[in-house]
Amino acid sequence: MISIIKAETRKERKRFIDFPLKLYKGNPYFVPPLYMDEKKMFKKDFVYNDTCEAVYFNAYDEEGSMVGRISGILQKAANEKYGDRRVRFTRFDSIDDQAVADALFKAVEDWAREKGMDTVCGPLGFSDLEREGLLVEGFDQLATFEEQYNFEYYKTLVENCGYVKEVDWTESKLYPPERNDGSLERISEKILKRYNMHIGTAKNVNEFIELYADGFFELLDRSYEHLYGTVPFTDGMKKLMLDNFRLIIDLKHCGVVLDEDDNIVCLGLCFPSIAKAVQKSRGHLTPAALVRLFWAIKHPKVLDLGLVGIDPKWANHGISVAVSAALERMLREDGIEYAETNPNLEENHLIQNQWKRFREVKHKRRRSYIKKL
Repeated sequence: MISIIKAETRKERKRFIDFPLKLYKGNPYFVPPLYMDEKKMFKKDFVYNDTCEAVYFNAYDEEGSMVGRISGILQKAANEKYGDRRVRFTRFDSIDDQAVADALFKAVEDWAREKGMDTVCGPLGFSDLEREGLLVEGFDQLATFEEQYNFEYYKTLVENCGYVKEVDWTESKLYPPERNDGSLERISEKILKRYNMHIGTAKNVNEFIELYADGFFELLDRSYEHLYGTVPFTDGMKKLMLDNFRLIIDLKHCGVVLDEDDNIVCLGLCFPSIAKAVQKSRGHLTPAALVRLFWAIKHPKVLDLGLVGIDPKWANHGISVAVSAALERMLREDGIEYAETNPNLEENHLIQNQWKRFREVKHKRRRSYIKKL
C-alpha cells in the first residue's frame, strides 16, 4: 500500500527536495539543480506565484520509506495563451515500482480535476526556463546543468499510467566544422553588410545587460511565441534570468546582431558547463563547490547553448549564420571540447537546420507526455 502525503510541512518539503539526491546518489550522469533554488519553490515570494499554483506530493511505502515524489503546476499564463485547461506534472522521481507511479500520478490528476482542468502534460516546469522533458534516449550521457536526468525505467512507468507522446526534443554535441577556412565568417560578414546590420558590443557584462536586456527579452518573446509550452517573460522571470547571467556569463560567449536602428534581430548566448562542478556537492554551494564552480566558469571545457533567438521577420534571410560564425569561433578556443545544444524541439526545423553547419552528434532525446482526464 502506497501512501501519498502533500509536502506542506517543513519536514515533508525537505524530503521532497532531498529524494532525487538520494535516488541518484553515485550516478555519474545525474546533475542536481542548486539546492537553494529548489527551496525557493516553497517561499511566498517565489517568482512564479503570480501566474501559477503548485502542489507537491511525497510517496511512502508500508515501512514508511519515501519511494517517490511528484509536483503538479497550474500554469495560468500558459492556459490563457493556448486556450487550454491543463496541469503540468514536474519533478517526478520514483523507484522502479509501477504502484508508486500510479499513486503519484493519480494524486496529480485528482488535483487537476479539483482545479477544473481536463488534461495533464509534462514533464514541464513553471516555464521553459526550467527543466523539461523526460529523457527517453541518452541514459549514458552526462546531463547539462539546465536539464534533468532520469532512469530508463521512467518511460515505462509514465506510459503505463496512460500518458502518450505529445512532443520530443533532441539534444546534440556540436564540434567545429571539418574545414577551418573562414567561410562561415565571410558569409556572416556579407549578410550583415547586405542588410546594414552589425554586432553589438559592450565593455563588460553589466553594460551588456544594461544595453541589450530589454531588447533580447522582447526578441525571445517574439521568436519563442509559437514554441511548445512557452510563456511570456514576467518581470520576475527577467530578474531571475539576469541574476543568473551575472554569475556565469562571459562576453566572449554571447552576442547580439543589431539592425541599423540598433534593434536586436538575433541573439545567441552560451554558458560554461557547470554540470561537473555541482555534482560532487549534490547541488549545495559549499566552499569547495564554489571553487569548482568559479574554475568551471573561468576555464570551460564545454559550452551549453542557453538561448538562441531570431526575429521572425528575419528568420529566412540567413541572419542566423552570424550565430553559427560566432559559435565556430568559440569552439576553436583553446580548451573548448564541444558545445551542447540543450533541448531543441524536433519539429523546430529552423533551429535543427542551424546545427547542420557543424559536426553534430545527436546524443539525447527527451519527451513531453499528455493524458486527457
